[in-house]
Amino acid sequence: MAECARGEWTIVEVIQAMNVRLAVFLLAFAATLTPLPSFATSRDEAKSQVEFGIGVAERGLWREAIYRWEKAVELDPSYPAAFNDLAIGYEHEGQFDKARKAYEKALELDPNNSQIRQNYELFKEINDRTSPGKDKS
Repeated sequence: MAECARGEWTIVEVIQAMNVRLAVFLLAFAATLTPLPSFATSRDEAKSQVEFGIGVAERGLWREAIYRWEKAVELDPSYPAAFNDLAIGYEHEGQFDKARKAYEKALELDPNNSQIRQNYELFKEINDRTSPGKDKS
């Protein structure tokens, strides 16, 4: 450590010098940090919306659930579970064209997801037996 003009340091001067060095180090370290990509935040927010949607759907509030799942896919358009849940909501509300598109998007994003595939296959099996004019989309 360098000496002061008197030739020696007091304890207060040592602490002050250490605080300055620590502050400079922390500022330099902080400058090297990069913010997390927005994807992480978007996925977290989308998951929160999906979970909220599941909760309200369990209480029979399907329109609110659909709103939450639409918000989730808006926040994170690469989140297959959100599209799957949205498809289920659309299907429940009789919006079959929208349901089909949401299932197809979920499968496009995660083609090996057996749960999404099973949901879509069941949807097609039931929907393809009904007349095409019943869609409320």
